[in-house]
Amino acid sequence: MSDIQTLVDMGFPKDKAERALQVTGNKGVEAAMEWLLAHADEDIPSSSGSSDAAVSQPTAEQTSSAPTGETEVATSDASSPVAKSLKCDECGKLFKSQDEVEFHAAKTQHSSFSESTEEKKPLSEEEKKAQLALLEEKMKRKRLEREENEKKEALERERLRIKSGKDMLEARRKLEEQEMKKVMDQRRREKMEEKAARERVKAQIEADKAARKAKQSGEPVASPVPSSTVSSSGELAATKPTTTKSYTNTRIQIRMLDGSALVETFDAKEQLAAVRLFVQLKLGANPAPFGFMTNFPKKVFCSDDYEVPLDKLGLVPSAVLIVTKTP
Repeated sequence: MSDIQTLVDMGFPKDKAERALQVTGNKGVEAAMEWLLAHADEDIPSSSGSSDAAVSQPTAEQTSSAPTGETEVATSDASSPVAKSLKCDECGKLFKSQDEVEFHAAKTQHSSFSESTEEKKPLSEEEKKAQLALLEEKMKRKRLEREENEKKEALERERLRIKSGKDMLEARRKLEEQEMKKVMDQRRREKMEEKAARERVKAQIEADKAARKAKQSGEPVASPVPSSTVSSSGELAATKPTTTKSYTNTRIQIRMLDGSALVETFDAKEQLAAVRLFVQLKLGANPAPFGFMTNFPKKVFCSDDYEVPLDKLGLVPSAVLIVTKTP
C-alpha cells in the first residue's frame, strides 16, 4: 500500500496527503501525518485554485466598461453571505474541501450535503494530540494485523512443507517394503527349487543304486522311486510317478566366488560353454581362470564337459552351479 493511500485511509484528503508528502520530502507516513496535524487549520494552495481566482477577478477595464446595472448586481452578489465550508445535512459535520466530503460520503454512506457560512474551526492542541494518538493507534493496529497475517502464512507454509516431507517418506517406505518383499519372495522360491532339486537328485541316486543292485542279483528292476515336490509351505510332498518330461529351457543358478548369485535361463540344448561365456561376460575383461562344480550330486566338470549339452549333463530343468578356481 502506498503512503498516499495510507494517509487517505486515515481520513486525510488526497490533495493534502500529496502536499504533505511533497513538503516532507517523501520521508514516510509519520512525517507527513505530523505535518498534516500541524497544518490542519490551513488551506493547501493548488494551481487550479489560483488560476480560477485569476479568472474570477475582473480587470480594471472590464469594471470601468461594465454597465451600471451589472456593477450593481456584482455589488449585491459580493454583499451576499459567502460559503465558508460544506456541511453534512445528516450528521452536521463541517468540511473544508470537496475531497473531505467525498471521503466522508464513502465512509458513512451519507449523501446529503450543502454549503454553509460556518467556518470549520481549527483543531486545538488537545484535539491534535488526541487525533495523533488515534492515528498512531490505528497504525499500530494495522501493523499488528499485518504481522499476525505474516505469521499465519509462515505457519501454513511450514505445515505444507512438513506434510510434503511426510508424504515423500511414506511413499519411499512403501517402495522399500515392496522391493524387500520381492527379494524375499525370490529367495524363498530359489530355496524351494534348490531343495526340490536336491530331493530329485537323491531319489535318482537311490533309484540308480536299486537298479544296479537288482542287475547284479538278476532280479527284475524295481519301479522308479516316486519323485518329491515342494509344497507352498516348503514341505516335501510325495507325488505319483510321472512320465519323463521333455524340457526346452533350464534355469541355472550360478554361485560366484564372492558369495553372490546369478540366475539365468538357458536353452536345454545349449552347451555348458554357453554358461561359462555368460559368467565371463559378468566378470568383465580378463577374468581369472575358473570352473564349475555341483554339490548334488558331487561333480567337477572337466574341459570335455563344456562341449556337452545341458540336458545331457543333468542340468535340466534347473540346477545350481558353483564357480571354482582352477590352477
